[in-house]
Amino acid sequence: MSQLLSIENALCRIGRQSILKIDQFQISTGQHWCIYGPNGAGKSLFANLLIGRRLESQNYVQSFANFEPALDVFIVSFEEQQRLWQRDNRLDISEFSDQAQDLGTIVSQLICSGRKEPKPQLYDALMADLDLNPIAENGIRFLSSGQIRKVLIARALYAGRPGSAKLLVLDEPLEGIDRDSQQRIVNCIAKYMGNKCCSIQLCRRHRDMLPGITHIALMENLAILQQGALAEVLASPAFKKLTEIKLEFSNSVPKPLVIEANADTNKYSLIRLNNITVRYGELTVLTNVCWHMESNHHVLVEGPNGCGKSTLLSLIDGENHKGYGQEVFLFGQKKGSGETVWDVKRKFGIVSNELHNKYIKGWKVLDVVVSGFFDSVGLYDESSSAEWELAKNWLATLGITELEKHYYHEISFGQQRVVLLARAMVKHPKILILDEPCVGLDDYYRELILGVLDLIAEQTQTKLIYVSHVEDEQPACINQKLTFVSSQAGGFTLEQTNVGY
Repeated sequence: MSQLLSIENALCRIGRQSILKIDQFQISTGQHWCIYGPNGAGKSLFANLLIGRRLESQNYVQSFANFEPALDVFIVSFEEQQRLWQRDNRLDISEFSDQAQDLGTIVSQLICSGRKEPKPQLYDALMADLDLNPIAENGIRFLSSGQIRKVLIARALYAGRPGSAKLLVLDEPLEGIDRDSQQRIVNCIAKYMGNKCCSIQLCRRHRDMLPGITHIALMENLAILQQGALAEVLASPAFKKLTEIKLEFSNSVPKPLVIEANADTNKYSLIRLNNITVRYGELTVLTNVCWHMESNHHVLVEGPNGCGKSTLLSLIDGENHKGYGQEVFLFGQKKGSGETVWDVKRKFGIVSNELHNKYIKGWKVLDVVVSGFFDSVGLYDESSSAEWELAKNWLATLGITELEKHYYHEISFGQQRVVLLARAMVKHPKILILDEPCVGLDDYYRELILGVLDLIAEQTQTKLIYVSHVEDEQPACINQKLTFVSSQAGGFTLEQTNVGY
């Protein structure tokens, strides 16, 4: 066992107000670490410091033997997904292409990009183990979040230099993954990781800890509380304290700025889809989809990664042109019968990975929340004092008032997700679309989100469409379930059931 990396007496400033402090940490070959802690504990910052992605790394991090972080570290994370998506979008040349499309980076290319010497047997095994052959020639921009996570895992396990150890950094590798794919990932990682490599898993929930973990470091408030062998630390008072949940949030949600007169929504379905089919070239995504969402429905949408859940949502929230010319009815009006896309957007609030990816540097948390009034990514319009006050009230309801003056890109991924819920609700939309809203959240914030969603359902006119891969992780108010099932005609269709009545 040889030492790869070590840190001593490190100080790393985050923005203007916080400092990460790491007294001592080291990792050696054959060790598989779990860095465990809640949202905002500093796990991602610590990992970036350790692997050389911070300016401070050169002052505090030492590498040993022939280990080179720039060549021997491979990352699976939401941030890495965002980086790859943004790069491909920036380089998109579809408007100059004869076929009006640009696939960008292909799955097979990305997986092979970390190794100069091809290993066909290893490549074939990984593609089979993670069920990636059906999408091998697809562009990564057109994959679901769960699919690209499996691609990043395959790339990390395939990569490596001859004669050198490699370090895998796995930031919540099972988040947003359907149940079948979760088991595939767990089995695949266990199969290929052993004494010749090492890994670091960043983890918010005990249930998501990967088999094979040998060591654990507990983090809270930008510092390591305790570290050592797995069994010893899991039995410690520090771990017990860290996993205790003392949930506190308001028992009421803020009132809207304008109280609308009660409309007779029983006259029409909120959403009605009649035999909707969506194709992109030769690819059929949805086949003969039928769905009626009535004024009393709060809907759960479930199905495997890549089945078309995001496509379904984009049909109804104004983003997907495939909804025009078909029988898509929103709030009693056929889509494309005179309304603008902004008329549609005003009636929806959105929390999704796609929206999360659009917000980059430059905006403070309160700016992001207020931008929800204008359905914009960023704040460009004049806002009233009442709008600012309502935005602050939503932050208070979610228990994150102290973040309002922080820059959005400086807070943790989970905290960003909670901010997006506040952004979606400031205008009290008719329908709140939640595309895997608990992805990236620790147990505290998950329970907070689910509790607040039930308050929204109980105390407002807003109805919920909730997408999830996780069993028993949904608001109690859900009373309709949509399940994606394979269609013999290709693509997927929907099964609709009413529950909880």
